[in-house]
Amino acid sequence: MQIKTGRILLASAASIVAFAWAGSASAQAFYLQEQSVRGQGRAFSGEAADTGVDSLWWNPASIGGLQGGEASIRASFIRPRGEVVNENTLIVRPGQAAAPVGGENVSKNPINNGVLPSGAVAYGFGRVAVGLSVAAPYSFTTDYDADSWARYSADKTKLRTFDIQPSIAVAITDGLYIGAAANIEHVDAALGNYLPNLSPLLPDGHQNLKGKGWDVGWSAGVQFHDGPVSLGLAYKSSIKHKLDGSVTIEGLVGPLAGQNRVVDAKAEFSTPWMLIGSARAKMSDRFTLNAQVVRMGWSEFDSIDLGAPLNQSIPQNYRNSWTWAIGADYELNPQWTIRTGFQRGITPTRNGDRDARVPDANRWNFSAGTSYAMNSRFTIDAAASYITFEDAPIDRTTAAYAGTPVQTPILVNGELRDASALVLSLGARMAF
Repeated sequence: MQIKTGRILLASAASIVAFAWAGSASAQAFYLQEQSVRGQGRAFSGEAADTGVDSLWWNPASIGGLQGGEASIRASFIRPRGEVVNENTLIVRPGQAAAPVGGENVSKNPINNGVLPSGAVAYGFGRVAVGLSVAAPYSFTTDYDADSWARYSADKTKLRTFDIQPSIAVAITDGLYIGAAANIEHVDAALGNYLPNLSPLLPDGHQNLKGKGWDVGWSAGVQFHDGPVSLGLAYKSSIKHKLDGSVTIEGLVGPLAGQNRVVDAKAEFSTPWMLIGSARAKMSDRFTLNAQVVRMGWSEFDSIDLGAPLNQSIPQNYRNSWTWAIGADYELNPQWTIRTGFQRGITPTRNGDRDARVPDANRWNFSAGTSYAMNSRFTIDAAASYITFEDAPIDRTTAAYAGTPVQTPILVNGELRDASALVLSLGARMAF
């Protein structure tokens, strides 16, 4: 039996981009918001309205009133926990009745711990300021065991995304700042998952996918400061990513043995746009309230478009979604500030379309943090967040060898349970 390489690789190549958007333990789906320790301490509740380099990634207008130089470096340790549990997942091999998928029914803590670095620097002269931020908004690693019930959807996953944002801001008046920036993003992805042989008596085959590429988007924002009130509005564009990579398949036997090979593959997909609105109100000399709303255009991630030799479009069915946050800053004294806040995030994934590679759900983020000014030029920031996820079904039906005579559906029926994450962050801000 001969099966066209393009068709047998269809579901596999689609995964290269699905992986690039694998979810994590932060804001929504696969987006990581830990780009500021100061912001994390108040659950990211006022970033588009605050000033300085710690808000630069959210709003390029944040450096509009800067005189002189400012820099910030940070690192966040992310420790996710949870179970991806099989309830009744079935596999339908050609000519056979549906049967249990087999394997270990509970995958514990499949999302690996990770460290997320970021930093920014800016310099202001007159009414103009320039800045540069470096962030990793989409970075992720998962590791399902070889005998996991989810092995046909996800095995080992690794993503590294770097966002380089050169920015410029202008102070139109003493309280009105505007800013713009380019977002230069590099994606480097690698993933694997297993492929069923036609007989359940045979061991699984395996595939590995790799891809990388550079692409560019943009950001723009405005801030208005009037006495105790600060308002900020910012927009970050969707970025259309193009990955060049390869698919390696091995371990297939019998009629599928001819598909063991390495094939070049290309894929295109789009990240979500972000519209960010923030407000800060200084209620007294020491106490400031913060609020932020973010609308994320996840509908941009509506499909994965595969180039030659596959030439297919794979629907993803993500929906636009929201996050809301409220927080506070309190100055204990001129050197020491404490913060707290909470955030609600709504997942863009839908029931019926959620898979084990992106086990996302609605979440609550509870945060606290502090800053200590060692002197007038050097400040240490620390923050901690506890994120709790609602239980959610893992239920996207997939198919190995889609569109071929040996198409093998996997009727996924599982659940994300007892998921949470702990995020600990440390940073330093310097004036020069």
